[in-house]
Amino acid sequence: MKKSLTQAVRAAEDKKAEDIVILNLSSICSFTDHFLICTGHSSRQVQAIVDGIDEKLRTQSLRPAHIEGYSQGEWVLMDYTDFVVHVFSPKAREFYDLERLWRGARRVDVPAAHHRGTSRKQG
Repeated sequence: MKKSLTQAVRAAEDKKAEDIVILNLSSICSFTDHFLICTGHSSRQVQAIVDGIDEKLRTQSLRPAHIEGYSQGEWVLMDYTDFVVHVFSPKAREFYDLERLWRGARRVDVPAAHHRGTSRKQG
């Protein structure tokens, strides 16, 4: 897993993101290699998670090619080309259910050194 994706996970964890899931899409998708999916419990927390990821990756000179949904704070998408970050409110995550939609993707273990027990079990 790329260092930048690991850094995005760390930043999300620092902002108390929950249910962190990484999907490897490289064998089934042409526009990105991974999805990082996580949940924030309010629009303010969703935005804080996005801000934290953006700040952390900017220190590595990485900027998203595209950000959508920030002002609403229900589902924010950050496109880093090699990976796409999806930060959801619980309601939006349940409604869009990307894990079901992309069920052909392989789940990647969240890096253990940074895992704080808030992620779903990988398997």
